[in-house]
Amino acid sequence: MSKTHEIKAQSRKDEGKGASRRLRRAAFVPAVVYGAGQPPESIQIEHNTILLAAKHEWFFSSVLDLNVDGKVQKVLVRDWQKHPFKLQMMHMDFLRINENEAVRVNVPLHFLNQESSPAGKTSGVVISHNLTEVEVSCLPKDLPEFIELDLADLKPGDIIHLSQLKLPANVEIAALHQGADHDIAVVTANTVKEEVEEAPADAEAAPAAAAPAKKDDKK
Repeated sequence: MSKTHEIKAQSRKDEGKGASRRLRRAAFVPAVVYGAGQPPESIQIEHNTILLAAKHEWFFSSVLDLNVDGKVQKVLVRDWQKHPFKLQMMHMDFLRINENEAVRVNVPLHFLNQESSPAGKTSGVVISHNLTEVEVSCLPKDLPEFIELDLADLKPGDIIHLSQLKLPANVEIAALHQGADHDIAVVTANTVKEEVEEAPADAEAAPAAAAPAKKDDKK
């Protein structure tokens, strides 16, 4: 179960591009909350609050307590827009959730003990993380902030699939409900063979052809 993380916000009535520009100049992020059978609500959040929270994985993968003018709502981050080159969040969308209904969320994968594994200690072995996050389905109360994958026993040639991940109780991987074809590789440990270039045949023949010429010179 993930920890509780609260984000404080304020309701707003001004909408439109002009209002959003004014908010950004005042160091606020315009945002919208929607879902759970309730009308959308326009809100604003201090930019520093978002900037600090966005540095953590949990901000994008956990159920948040969104405190709007003292009223707390359970939400997930559903969309966000960043400035093309500035360190600035332009807009955010939050989805209200029903605590009694399952949610589908992308959760980060944490890889453990890779360097100490047999594959990690073998030269010429490339360990690839084909996925860095996985979509899970569960009730909000069971949503993990991340899923750990212990690679301590990973050997050269091994492949770890989605179905081999150890999940917390009551958590499922959404893709596995779509059939065996969706049980894709999460980690692979492939041995890379170095190709040795052979010398061209005519290059080897050249010294042999030159040898008789030296003998003729001695006569």
